[in-house]
Amino acid sequence: MSRTKRYALALFMDFGILFLSVALSCFVFYENGRGLTFSQLAYIFALFWVVLTIGFHLFHHYRHLWRFASMGESKVIGKSFTFAFVTGGMLHLLFSEWGVTTLPFSFLFITWTVSLAAFLFSRLILWSINENKGIPNKNGKRTLIIGAGNAGILVVKELKKSTDPFLYPVAFIDDDPEKIGLHVRNMPVAGTTGEIERVIEQFHIETAIIAIPSASGSDITRIVKSCQKCGVTVRILPRITDIINGRVTLSMIREVNVEDLLGRPPIQLDVLGISHYVQDKTVLITGAGGSIGSEICRQISSFHPKRVLLLGHGENSVYAIEKELEQLYPYLPIQALIGDIQDKNRLKHIFSTYRPQVVFHAAAHKHVPLMEHNPTEAVKNNIFGTKNLAECAGQYEVETYVQISTDKAVNPTSVMGATKRVAELIIQTLNQQSKTNFVAVRFGNVLGSRGSVVPLFKKQIQNGGPVTVTHRDMTRYFMTIPEAVQLVIQAGALAKGGEIFILDMGKPVKISELARNLITLSGLTPGKDIEIRYTGMRPGEKLYEELFTTEEGHTASKHELIYIARTTNVSKIDLPFWLNQLEQLVYEPGNEETDTAIKSVLKEIVPSYQIDFFFS
Repeated sequence: MSRTKRYALALFMDFGILFLSVALSCFVFYENGRGLTFSQLAYIFALFWVVLTIGFHLFHHYRHLWRFASMGESKVIGKSFTFAFVTGGMLHLLFSEWGVTTLPFSFLFITWTVSLAAFLFSRLILWSINENKGIPNKNGKRTLIIGAGNAGILVVKELKKSTDPFLYPVAFIDDDPEKIGLHVRNMPVAGTTGEIERVIEQFHIETAIIAIPSASGSDITRIVKSCQKCGVTVRILPRITDIINGRVTLSMIREVNVEDLLGRPPIQLDVLGISHYVQDKTVLITGAGGSIGSEICRQISSFHPKRVLLLGHGENSVYAIEKELEQLYPYLPIQALIGDIQDKNRLKHIFSTYRPQVVFHAAAHKHVPLMEHNPTEAVKNNIFGTKNLAECAGQYEVETYVQISTDKAVNPTSVMGATKRVAELIIQTLNQQSKTNFVAVRFGNVLGSRGSVVPLFKKQIQNGGPVTVTHRDMTRYFMTIPEAVQLVIQAGALAKGGEIFILDMGKPVKISELARNLITLSGLTPGKDIEIRYTGMRPGEKLYEELFTTEEGHTASKHELIYIARTTNVSKIDLPFWLNQLEQLVYEPGNEETDTAIKSVLKEIVPSYQIDFFFS
């Protein structure tokens, strides 16, 4: 129905409601209407219709869809009727002084009350029809909703209104003791999360939906294990940051994944601070096609930069993120650039042509065992590639340069970690020689990245096992990619120059426990359906990771999830001399002991580097 037709129908309906309300008021006040002339009836109706119509238009009453009404829409009616009563009362008193009418003021009040009740009731009927138009499919899977709060209620509403209701909600679970035993949306709150197994048996549950957007990882793990113990499949509603405008659709209800088990609280960003250094600026992202780089591209684009430059070595991945951003942000100038950060002439051309003001450096070789066997490539990319990029940033007066680092740079035991530590030292040195604010952001593993252990475990589970874990006690810090990138961008807003920012990664996670959780989420039993096999630590690996050295320590920043490592004295290291030594080794090969020599030079630059020459 067009807006004009809907407006005309609404006016006609309100005209009828008001006419009946005035007639009913006359019938009650004047004992079946006796003693009231037609002209008096017409007067009171005209008075109310005029002032109400003005009030409705003044408060935009007809712009609301009343079948989706809430308290906000009810307030619109209240404001309109208050305006009508005050304005109509003043006009009525004026008309009484002029002798136009002799109707008492009390009759005006009765008419106002009856009309208000009638209008509210009519809107309630419209809302009720819309809310109850869906017929739940009792042949669908019997479903337990875990969480009887706003999110759980929205899930039930969507399930009942769905045109393909494959799930049939029958009961709630909630840990609020005041809700136990009561009914919400005509469904019982049957118990707490500690009583899931009993409730599943009592109501013959086949599927459970976790509708607690703020649930912690440990709570989700406990709920999943209880449900799967009873053979019930578990789905989950996204976190509150993913639910837009309070609306929930069935497509949002998905399987529980390992990211949910981390259960980190939503990150609060300083949007104004980020906008200050990104908005209307040309932003360059290296490694733009990678898992971290592409997410930086997505999030940066939402802060209204002037232009986004996507620099990467792999054409397919850069092309993919370019097309994605063009669809998401059609009015944002985006430039895809193919190039290698080891090619300084290419970098100079890019900087001179586009003049980026903000740089995010995410391009790096990150795979620990591969780099252990290919140290020359790690040095070329992670050290000299970074040096090329950072020198161009300083030369062309970039305002903020943010480098993605890693916890493996702390007391490194691998070539990859050592090269990333050298890269940190390079930008700290350049920060003292340039107007550019050079900073690094150090964090641990990200779930879902190409080098993450999670995709490997999932593939091994899909193939029937075994799932291979290097050591029973190995632990790692984990974040999701969006979380890590949010904090990287936030760190850029805190940059004054020279800092190494450290992200709060939460509690370390045992890799063996992560493997068990992934097997369980797949509906299988660890050790029974899928074997977990311990293979021994690989070259360059640590049993556990650290986020800062003892020498560095850390101090708090303005953001509760970001710390700042105390700056080390880079002048103690003759960095130019040792970089020259590395350059000769990697670009003038011929020495059979090149790999060993590279590691020795890295040890000179990073004294805490623990070399295992057995793998050299």
